Amino acid sequence: MTLKERIAYIKGLADGLALDESKAEVKVINEMLNMLEDVAFAVTDVEDLYDELSQQVDEIDEDLATVEEDFYCDDCDGDCEMCDEDCIPFEDEENPDYEVKCPECDAEIVVDEDTLLEGEIACPNCGNTLEFDFSSLFGEDGCVCGDPDCEGCQ
Repeated sequence: MTLKERIAYIKGLADGLALDESKAEVKVINEMLNMLEDVAFAVTDVEDLYDELSQQVDEIDEDLATVEEDFYCDDCDGDCEMCDEDCIPFEDEENPDYEVKCPECDAEIVVDEDTLLEGEIACPNCGNTLEFDFSSLFGEDGCVCGDPDCEGCQ
């Protein structure tokens, strides 16, 4: 039962009591019922506006997702067949990309953190194996906190 239906039911019950309209108590009750009816209409209007606004926000969210897909490219370096020449590569904050330079051909290669941690990659330009050694950054137990008092970093 909706709020409006409940108020109408209560008003019907009050009308069925055949109360004396000249008594002050009945006037107060009738006024309270009228006020409740007004509140029910106002709440219903707010609910309708909320539903409309929620639908519009969902549409905006979908449109934004489409724009992000068109504007940002997940798997390219900014110049690929799938994208426009001016596309902007998607920046993944949790797994950032790094630029490395091949010592053989001076080609700049963009690699992600996982690739760096694997330790090596073949240069796509000349095929030279690029090795990444991070052992000097880690302590004996793999700690990277950098605290001079840390036993793992010493």
